Amino acid sequence: MQLETYISDLLYRYDCVIVPNFGAFLTHRVSAKIHETTHSFYPPKKALSFNEQLQTNDGLLANYIAEIEKVPYSVAVEKISKQVKSIKSYLIGGETIALNAIGDLILNAEGQINFEPSHHINYLTDAFGLSQFTSTTVSRETHKAAVENIEEVIPLTITPEKRNSNTKRPYLKYAAIALIALTIGGFTASHYYVNQIENHNQLAQEEANQQLEAKVQEATFVIDNPLPAATLTVEKPSGNYHIVAGAFRVEANSNKKVEQLRGLGYKARKIGVNRYGLHEVVYSSHTGRLDALNALKTVKRNHNRDAWLLVKALD
Repeated sequence: MQLETYISDLLYRYDCVIVPNFGAFLTHRVSAKIHETTHSFYPPKKALSFNEQLQTNDGLLANYIAEIEKVPYSVAVEKISKQVKSIKSYLIGGETIALNAIGDLILNAEGQINFEPSHHINYLTDAFGLSQFTSTTVSRETHKAAVENIEEVIPLTITPEKRNSNTKRPYLKYAAIALIALTIGGFTASHYYVNQIENHNQLAQEEANQQLEAKVQEATFVIDNPLPAATLTVEKPSGNYHIVAGAFRVEANSNKKVEQLRGLGYKARKIGVNRYGLHEVVYSSHTGRLDALNALKTVKRNHNRDAWLLVKALD
């Protein structure tokens, strides 16, 4: 079993993939950036890291392996355990574990796992098809210097226009005065016309509002025997993260289990029949992964140590 292949597949869809009794591979989004020195453009991506403290099995990896390899969940958990033991033995022996498309793992002097992520894979699906590229340097000083050199060789001067004082055109002066007068008169008339239209529209709007208000005041609605108001609060379970209590071959037993858990205060329900023909019963369903993990810890501590987390989208 190539464990890194399954981890890599899940990293495209999830920000945290926990390998039970080993550690968790985490991702966080990094924005696009430009390197000012090399003029290189880098697209947005998911940066990959490793946390050795997160080792509790959340069921994500095991369920995915069980689904892909068509094996029971317990068999998938056992396969992961064997793979982890093998990896740990190689690390203790001083070898570097190279996980394809993920990164390299090695033990440091303190016995902790150091992780060097691979930079060849971008797990951010929004950036699919984008790659790094380098732009040529744009220089503007060269063009500025060339223009300055041209101005030194060919100086530009502005010569004012000379008019002949002996030529007199008095009719142009009167024509200009008449044009200015017509322009002012037209602007004044236009402004007056616009004001008249606005006043008319305002009066019409006020009259329409008064008529509407009068009609509303005349309308009355009488109900002799009004029905009492009834308020129903219905909470519909939702979410793709389910705390599994058990799976039963006989449906009557699953119904009995739901009633028993509800009597203990859990929001228990049935979520359907799995591919093995078993009726699955859950303590509760959650929309957030963190809420589901906290609820799973509470159930394990207070009621059932064998409860586990199922990630499944319901119809």
